[in-house]
Amino acid sequence: MRAEGPIFLPCHFGEWLQGRLGPQGPLALVTLMPKGVALTAWRHPARALACHAIGYGALPPAVLVRFGRTLGPVQSRTFLRLPYPPGMGTGMSTAGLLAAAGVGFAPEVLARACIAAEGASDPLMYPLPARLLWAPRLGQVLGELPPQPRAHLLAGFWGPPRPTRAGDQDYDDISDLVTAWQAGGDLAHFAALASESARRCLARRGPVGDPTEALACDLGALGFAISHSGAARALIFRPGQVPPQAVARLREAGLRGVHQLATCGA
Repeated sequence: MRAEGPIFLPCHFGEWLQGRLGPQGPLALVTLMPKGVALTAWRHPARALACHAIGYGALPPAVLVRFGRTLGPVQSRTFLRLPYPPGMGTGMSTAGLLAAAGVGFAPEVLARACIAAEGASDPLMYPLPARLLWAPRLGQVLGELPPQPRAHLLAGFWGPPRPTRAGDQDYDDISDLVTAWQAGGDLAHFAALASESARRCLARRGPVGDPTEALACDLGALGFAISHSGAARALIFRPGQVPPQAVARLREAGLRGVHQLATCGA
C-alpha cells in the first residue's frame, strides 16, 4: 500500500435530536453536520492496524482489533489531526475508525465494524448523514429525513469530556419530535424541536447548571442543540444573525472553544 493523504473525514457537532423511539424502543438520533469541519488523516503501510491522534494519543488497541476483525484485513498506520478533542460529542472516534479503514468499503460494512469496535457509531460513513434517522447502538438507518436547515451556529463546549458508553440507553422518548421533524418545516420549527430534545436530555441526564438555554434566550437565538452524550453545545441562528457580542457572552458563561459554524443545509 502506498502512503495516502491527506484524507478528510467529515465530523458532526452534537445532534438535532436524540432519544428513544418509544419508551422501550431503539435509541435514535438526527446528527447535526457543520460545513467544512473535518478530521485530517494520513495512512501509511504497516504490518498491523494502528491509529494515532496527534496530540491526543492512540485509539485503544482493543478497539482497533475488534474493528479490524469485523472489517477484514486492514494493515495501515494512520495519523489523525482532530478538529476537536475526543469525547466531546463531535464524532472523532467514528471518523478516526473510518480514516483507518480507508476506501473501498460499503457504508453498511463500516457501520457494523464501528459497532463491533465500540458498541456505538455516528452515521459519518454515509454521504448525507444528516438525512438519516440513525440508530447509534445498532449501526442502522431507521429512515430518511428532510434536509437539515441552513443555519449559523455559535458553538462551544460546556462540561468535561463524556465519551459514549455503549450500554447507555437512559434517554427520553422522542417519538413525537421525530414525527414532527419528518413532517418538515422552516429553521424555527427545527430549532424548536432541537431545543426540546436538548431540554429532555438535560432534565433526565444532566449535567446540572447547563447555561445553554439561558444563553439562547438572552441572545435571541431560535433555539439550541447539544451533544446528548457529550460536551458540544450550539446556539441556532438564522444565517447572518449571530450577535456581535455573542462570543464574549458564551465565554463569560464558561463555554470553551467558542467558534462560529454553519450547517450543511439544503
